[in-house]
Amino acid sequence: MIHFLIAPDFPPENFAGWHLLNTLLQKITDNPIRLITPAGHREQMDVLRNQKVNLVYANPFDAAQLVHEQGYLPLVKPRACSDEMLITSYADSPYQHSDELKAGCKILATENQDLRLLGLRLLESANLTEQDIEWIAVDTFQEAARRLINQEADAAFFLVSTYLHFMPNTRKQMKTLMQSRIGDLYHIILLHPDDAELHDFFRDTFIQIGNTDDGEKVLQDLDMRGFDAVSQEDMEFMIDLMETLKD
Repeated sequence: MIHFLIAPDFPPENFAGWHLLNTLLQKITDNPIRLITPAGHREQMDVLRNQKVNLVYANPFDAAQLVHEQGYLPLVKPRACSDEMLITSYADSPYQHSDELKAGCKILATENQDLRLLGLRLLESANLTEQDIEWIAVDTFQEAARRLINQEADAAFFLVSTYLHFMPNTRKQMKTLMQSRIGDLYHIILLHPDDAELHDFFRDTFIQIGNTDDGEKVLQDLDMRGFDAVSQEDMEFMIDLMETLKD
């Protein structure tokens, strides 16, 4: 049995797409594959600690950690899809730019460490550090949007890809204060080191997924153009970038 874990930060609209991808992978590989969709980051990390997970679709921070500490191998990334983030506020807030946020401000954020690092880097121009902010933890971006619209915080951190999937009426009740433009951070599908002999097989399987009508339909449901290979050198570059963001 192959276990395939999906990071819990994808839009709800893509839920069916991941199950369709899993079904297609079972057909291609002729192996049973169990799809694991944790409800939040804490649950994801519990799963990774307590059982062997063969395939992991991870955010940049978690991917860097899994490669560096557990020897996971990079396979592929979504084509032409970097992980950019937004700092937003509610529509009628007094803020027009993230530089206007002050020490003691309340910010809603999931446990995506890469997102928090990016957000803190954007807030450097506001002279804000992690300790200056009153963090409000949320399990999902949907919860962050709801609570921000209810004015429970001054701002919230979102992945651009998730924010764009919100209903128009939801987005109308928020406004963007700042957006990142790094371009070199992205989610990655990783392979457990015990399965290293299957690296090329799974890499090529994901890359070729869009070459069939079924695969093309799956990619459409995931709002993806396809998958591109990630080399060890690419992975090391991203790990270095994550370390730079931490400094």
